[in-house]
Amino acid sequence: MNKTTHNLLLIGCMMLPLALSSCTSTLAPWGGNQAISPEEAYRLGKIKNTPYVINGRIYVPMSYEEAVSFEETGTASWYGQETLDQHNGQLTAYGEVFDPSRPSAAHKYLPLPSLVKVTNLDTHASMTVRVNDRGPFVDDRVIDLSAEAARRLGFFEKGTAKVKIEVITR
Repeated sequence: MNKTTHNLLLIGCMMLPLALSSCTSTLAPWGGNQAISPEEAYRLGKIKNTPYVINGRIYVPMSYEEAVSFEETGTASWYGQETLDQHNGQLTAYGEVFDPSRPSAAHKYLPLPSLVKVTNLDTHASMTVRVNDRGPFVDDRVIDLSAEAARRLGFFEKGTAKVKIEVITR
C-alpha cells in the first residue's frame, strides 16, 4: 500500500465515526447497563468489526466468522499491575463493569465478547476466559488478563507469560 492510499484510509477511518454519529443518539447493543456515545462505540470497535484508533494506530476487529479458527502465541500481561484497583469498576469496551477478581481478558482484534482458551506455555496451565475489553496497546503483548486470570494461570507475581490463545467456537 502506498503512502497516499494509507493516508486516505486513515482519514476515512477517522471520519467514519463522525459521519455515523449524526445518524444515531446513544446505544448499548452489547448488553451493557449504560448508554454510550456513538463516537466512543466506534472508537473502541464495539460495533461489529468497526475500525478504531488508539494512539494514532488503526485496529480492525475480526468478525465472528473470521475468529472461529483464530490462534495466537505471544506475551500475556495482566491489567492494573501498577495499582491492583486501577481499572476496578471501570467499564470495559463491551460495556461491562471490570472486576479484577473475576477472570476476563482484553484483546485488540477479537470480536466482543469472545471465549478463548489461554494456556501458559511454561506451566501448561490453561483456562477459558471471556474477552470483553480492548487492549493491550503495547506492541509485544497479545492479551491482557484480569488479575484473577493471571493468578490461575500462574504468572500473577511475574507479570507476564508466554501464552497460546485459542478461540472457542460458539
